[in-house]
Amino acid sequence: MTVSVAIAGASGYAGGETLRLLLAHPEVEIGALTAHSNAGEPVGSHHPHLRAVAERTFMPTTAERLLGHDVVVLGLPHGASGAIAAELEEAGSDALILDLGADHRLTDAADWKAFYGSDHVGSWPYGMPELLHAGETGPARQRQALATATHVAVPGCNVTAVTLGIQPGVAAGVIDVSDVVAVLSVGYSGAGKAMKAHLTAAEGIGSAAPYAVGGTHRHVPEIEQNLRLAGASQVGLSFTPVLVPMSRGILATTTAPLAPGATPAQVRAAWERAYAGETFVQLLPEGQWPTTAATAGANTALVQVAVDERAGRVVTICAIDNLVKGTAGGAVQSMNLALGLPEAMGLTTEGVAP
Repeated sequence: MTVSVAIAGASGYAGGETLRLLLAHPEVEIGALTAHSNAGEPVGSHHPHLRAVAERTFMPTTAERLLGHDVVVLGLPHGASGAIAAELEEAGSDALILDLGADHRLTDAADWKAFYGSDHVGSWPYGMPELLHAGETGPARQRQALATATHVAVPGCNVTAVTLGIQPGVAAGVIDVSDVVAVLSVGYSGAGKAMKAHLTAAEGIGSAAPYAVGGTHRHVPEIEQNLRLAGASQVGLSFTPVLVPMSRGILATTTAPLAPGATPAQVRAAWERAYAGETFVQLLPEGQWPTTAATAGANTALVQVAVDERAGRVVTICAIDNLVKGTAGGAVQSMNLALGLPEAMGLTTEGVAP
């Protein structure tokens, strides 16, 4: 089974990382590679590490260029994916569409309007196979939804790290979800490729810089949506991302009060049950802590959980590569499920270190 894949927005970090993974996928043939302002330029001028396609040229991003493929990946800014997806459907495309952007992640139109300021274009099946649903011990229902999907909304990278870190406690009822605090160390590639003064090396090297402080980050409603799906009736979330001087990676430290009557043993058991048998989400042995270096280049989420008995809080730490498990790897996992391929095909759990 060979599938042709077109990537719109292939000159950016998310699109480029998806291209890197798909070049190693045994069942994929790379089709159109499109860009907006970089159309007409060689792929190698933006992704010199991708030697197999370095001499190809980015084409303009139009629905016409994307037609005729089995899979279309949309690595576009928020607000752009909805329009191009609608054009593809109007043109009769039956391709599997994977949206790396935010347009189709939220189910609540009011949340979209509040955080993005434009009209909601609707929601698609959510591309996190390991997402827990209330009343279930594993993520079977999410995988079933993806197995029949023709459109997939790939999660936000910060959302992936926080959700995978804390959701077992929500589903098992061992934490108080009304007081969840998440502080993330985020690599600069998470801010995208746009040229901005605060993203230059002169500003970033040797500095840690918080951003979107005070509940303003657009990933807040997406995290809350996931925790409600896992069983939370009301979510109180304080979310603070911090840019740190590394090119890729997220280290998410998420805490919440220990639920009345819950014990450290019950907490540990909840995380063990949630991720037993998972290929890409791995609970580390007690006392071993996740690092971003251990996940670089891999589709792995490394998780640890502990109980701070003095503070009465559960502490979880989740490390991911924001461009792989946080974006492109999640997209490839979802693609594999939707096409009936082995979920892990074309993906690795082996990181690159040092």
